[in-house]
Amino acid sequence: MGVRAAHGRESGGVSAPLEDPVAFIRANTLLAPSSLVPEVRLHLADEAIELWRRTEDVLGESDLPPPYWAFAWAGGQALARHVLDHPDLVAGRRVLDFASGSGIVAIAALKAGAASVVATEIDAFARAAILLNAQANGVEADLAVSGEDATAGEAGRFDVVLAGDVFYEKPMATRVGGWLVRECAAGTAVLVGDPGRSYLPKAELDPVAEYRVPVPRAIEDSDLKHTRIWRFRS
Repeated sequence: MGVRAAHGRESGGVSAPLEDPVAFIRANTLLAPSSLVPEVRLHLADEAIELWRRTEDVLGESDLPPPYWAFAWAGGQALARHVLDHPDLVAGRRVLDFASGSGIVAIAALKAGAASVVATEIDAFARAAILLNAQANGVEADLAVSGEDATAGEAGRFDVVLAGDVFYEKPMATRVGGWLVRECAAGTAVLVGDPGRSYLPKAELDPVAEYRVPVPRAIEDSDLKHTRIWRFRS
């Protein structure tokens, strides 16, 4: 089944100008609750390859990263569920949602009472999607969205760092893992959600919780992903 337009129409190749990513997202996704976290609604796609092609067409580029922002990945869903079920982890604290994707973890942190949340994403479509999703959940006023490279910033600026499903490529895993260790050394609480990616640095982690997360076959190799929440050791 192809990607559908936001109002139930088949999108049929509908695209938006590069300068209007919001219109593109609305035309190529549906606003729906995520499977493990129904409290959070997201602009979601139901087919990855076609949306990927349309994104490249709109940008006039090839070999772009997949549209991570259009799906609720297992690591992010599990982390969002855990935060909502354990609001004491973030309540009253300054939170960073690293590589935010759809923004599901950032939104969950705000719903759980975080004092402030910054969601970082290098992808411009993702940043637009995060803001749209925040608006759909009524938390846009308290969310900052940034394109900065958080791994290059000074450690200790946040009380809590949350990262869902970021250890899927070795170069990124090495860089991000080293940064998160530095954050822990600065007194930051670091939690990650991971569905068994190859480059998870388990030697640095303690297991916290486990979830079975329903995910679409459009993005994973099974309908359920056994996903763990881990805490980096301080």
